[in-house]
Amino acid sequence: MKIEIWSDVACPFCYIGKHHLEAALAQFPHKDSVEVTWKNFELDPGAQTDYQEDQYDLLAKKYGMTREQAKANTERVRLSGTAAGITFDFDKVIPTNTFNAHRLIQFAAQHGKQHEMEEKLFHAMFTEGKHIGKNETLLAIAAELGLDATAVLNSNDYTAEVRADEEEAQVLGVRGVPFFVFDRKYAISGAQPVDAFAQTLQKVWQEAHPFTDLTPAAGKEAGCDDGSCTI
Repeated sequence: MKIEIWSDVACPFCYIGKHHLEAALAQFPHKDSVEVTWKNFELDPGAQTDYQEDQYDLLAKKYGMTREQAKANTERVRLSGTAAGITFDFDKVIPTNTFNAHRLIQFAAQHGKQHEMEEKLFHAMFTEGKHIGKNETLLAIAAELGLDATAVLNSNDYTAEVRADEEEAQVLGVRGVPFFVFDRKYAISGAQPVDAFAQTLQKVWQEAHPFTDLTPAAGKEAGCDDGSCTI
């Protein structure tokens, strides 16, 4: 089974959805046969690298609400994160452009470390309050995984790959993230509960591996059912 996830590391719901899917996979008996691939999606391609406003002011401006309302909304997200095993600290979050972070994810994928990079970028942004729009921050995160991303971040490497993911999202009709696609047949939008992911995993697996009873009709009597046997 193949699962593709369109996501942006600036999206707290993507972080929650990641943990929900991982929780569902942990209890899925066929998890070793599941391949998970992360796809790039920029929620705000025109985002600046540096802002004068903090996260709350930007949210208030974007959605036409007060700063207090923006804080109340993020508090609800924080509580959802806690339930998923995530520590959100929105007071520390530094809003920024995530394009280079997406290029770094593509680079990490080439070294078999895409999943680890996703987790580290989410944690850096939402828990540690690091500025993931700055190359020095991204270089340090890559180094934690044993990767030297200097040449990547000082070039246009993986730009085409990021754009290809985003164009593919448009073709599929992806308008928001997280967006999970299972075997290009079923999709889940948003950070749905663990049970929703568990049920989808089971459904997709059963459809790909249908169970057929090949017992001959004449052999049905050679067994027991309902707690009794006919001899």
